[in-house]
Order: sequence, then structure tokens, then C-alpha cells
Amino acid sequence: MRRYDWLKEIQRLDPERDFLRIHRITTTYEFPWDVARALELALYRTYAVPSIGRLLAETAELTDRTQKRYDDTALLLDTVIEHGFDSEDGRTAIRRINQMHRSYDITNDDMRYVLCTFVVTPKRWLDLYGWRRLSEHEKHATAVYYRTLGRHMGITGIPQTYQEFERCLDDYEHAHFGWDEGGRRVSDATLGLMAGWYGPLAPMVRGASMALLDDSLLDAFRYERPRPAVRAAVRGALRLRAKSVRLLPPRRRPHYARQNPEIKGYPNGYVVSDLGTFPQGRPTGGCPVPH
Repeated sequence: MRRYDWLKEIQRLDPERDFLRIHRITTTYEFPWDVARALELALYRTYAVPSIGRLLAETAELTDRTQKRYDDTALLLDTVIEHGFDSEDGRTAIRRINQMHRSYDITNDDMRYVLCTFVVTPKRWLDLYGWRRLSEHEKHATAVYYRTLGRHMGITGIPQTYQEFERCLDDYEHAHFGWDEGGRRVSDATLGLMAGWYGPLAPMVRGASMALLDDSLLDAFRYERPRPAVRAAVRGALRLRAKSVRLLPPRRRPHYARQNPEIKGYPNGYVVSDLGTFPQGRPTGGCPVPH
């Protein structure tokens, strides 16, 4: 295989019909490391919406059990990508996601915004730090994939195109980003978790993570803005990595989130139906889409 062979296969597929195949190639063959970092940032962005950050702080899942919440979120989302919407594991993962969300009073607008972060943040990350940019086919397929996921989650008013997802995200953040003490606690816990993965390098990693945040996020959490030299160094290092990755041969086997070293809570494996939280016992309810 040559470096751009996966992209050539993507271009031969139909993004409306083959969206799962395209999205799976993009996330598990072409950009597994980048997409993992981008989805971390996508979820992190949501804490700056006070209604979301406050709720997450009240549940204490992201402040007291940060690693488990990180693991469960990544594994549930990854299960759908790996097995598809119509598989037994995929349906179980979506059912678990829906059961958790329905245990709390979460608005449709907040749910739709979170969905938008999954579409827009990876594309923007790859524009800056990927070894190549997403093709139009990939952007189209990503929008269809998350449209489908949102429909299975019962979200209404879902954007239809990548451009609509992007506009929805930007408008929502402009209207809702702001300070909340609970959101700041969740932010601190998340940064602490990610920095803690690197042991004695934790202070450096935390500083590097801060350098990747845009000013709207820093202002919402009332963090000091990093020095321009620090930002330039961190972002320059990621661009240098991208140039190195571009020279590598294409990945021949998929790499899923469950294979990431950051997933630490299940050394002996896991059962999809046991992932996540059960705040009110084991609530009923599943996918709103008939199968």
C-alpha cells in the first residue's frame, strides 16, 4: 500500500451510503491518534457551557471518578464505530448512552451542541495538526455518521451538513460559553487526569494542554493565557509530528480507542452493557429508532 491509498478508497465510496466505512477508515486507519486527541478536546469544550459543566460537576463522575468516566465514554463511542449501528454491541452501546442521559434533565439544545463538537473539533484539529486535511468525502461522511448517531439518541433539529454542524457549534458557543464554578472543577480534574498519565512530566503536559486551548475556552474557565512562545512551541511540535507521520507507510490494521494506552480501567477486558454509570439503578429505555 502507498500513503494515499486509503484516501483513494474513500473517494470511490458514497458518503451517504458508505458513511460508516468511510468514517471507520478515517478514524482507525488514517488518524487514530489525532482523532483521539480531538475528541478529548471536543468533550472538554462542552464543560465551558455552564449548564453542561455544572451538571457534570454535580454528578461527580468527572471530578471523583475521572479515569472511569474517560474510559467509559471513549469505549462506548468506539464500540459503535467498530461494530456499527445495527450490531448487538453497537445497539448496546447506544442503549447505555441513552440510559445515562435520560437519568438527568439535559436539554435537546445541549445534546445537539455536544454532537456538533464531535463533528467539528476533529476536522479543525486535523486542519492544524493532521498529516493531511479531511477530504470533502470524509467531511460529508462524518456529518452523516453523527446525524445517524444523533437520531439514535433521540436528538431533534440535527444539522444535515458539515457546514450546518459548524455553524450550530459556533453560534452555540458564542451564546453560551461562560464561567461556572462546577465547569471549572471538571476542567481542572480533566487536565489533571491527562497530565497524570505522564508521571513526572505532568506539569509540562498540563502547560502544553493549556497552550492548545483557544482564548474563548481559557476565558470561560478563567485561566491565564499561555505565553505566545509556549503556544508556538507546542503547536510547532504537533505540526512537526504531522510532517513525520506523512512519511510513514499507511496503517494496515485498524487502531481502535480500546487499544489506546490512556484506557486504564479495564486491564482484563470489559462488557459493553456494564460500561458507564447507573445513577438510578439500571434504567430502562434504549434507542428511539426502531430496528
